[in-house]
Amino acid sequence: MKTTCLSLALGVLCSFAGVRSASAEHFKVDPEVGNNTMGAVFDAPLGERINALTNEVACTLEWDQKASAMSGSCEVPLKAIRVDNDDTKSEHFRQWTTNNSADPAKCSFQAKFSNVKPAKPLVAEQPVPFAAEVPFTVCGRSRVDGKPEQVTGTVILLPAGSYNAMKTIRIRAHVEKFDREAYHIGPKWTSGWLARVQGLAKVVAPVGTIDLNLFATSTEKATAAK
Repeated sequence: MKTTCLSLALGVLCSFAGVRSASAEHFKVDPEVGNNTMGAVFDAPLGERINALTNEVACTLEWDQKASAMSGSCEVPLKAIRVDNDDTKSEHFRQWTTNNSADPAKCSFQAKFSNVKPAKPLVAEQPVPFAAEVPFTVCGRSRVDGKPEQVTGTVILLPAGSYNAMKTIRIRAHVEKFDREAYHIGPKWTSGWLARVQGLAKVVAPVGTIDLNLFATSTEKATAAK
């Protein structure tokens, strides 16, 4: 089934085109709740172990119960990411990510996914594994090789009343071998004397891992009691 992507204030929502399936339900990950997190670790054998973290993850999700499939998108603002909880490191990361050529406030990490199917139908309060190929963009830039990221994880369905008043889908996702240089994040692509000095020492690993912990809550009141 073809999909169409519509621009939204909190990201890009990918929803099924044409007549919406009667079994489809919409969910939202609220960036202001604080329990939705993205963490990235870059561990250089001869350098530093860098931890980047944010709890401002926004997602829109459509769950098609009949097809047992998820589609949607997630977005993380660059300025919401803290590196080692340090102001200087966080600023350097923003320079690397924007290549010193864009406003960090207008830059974000985005991931769009379509027709992601867990290994089996969801059962209340039981984790179900999934694997998917998910395209990422950083400040609008895709991977230089055009490939998606390999994402694995688990999905848990939490019925209304078991976690909060609304039906909730908890997603734990993991990205192994995320190559920041494939998105031109680093001093090689960043203008300015500071970037050149930073580039003299390979203290930050180019490849790391990303982990997300998300709670997507149903936006449809009519389904809350199901």
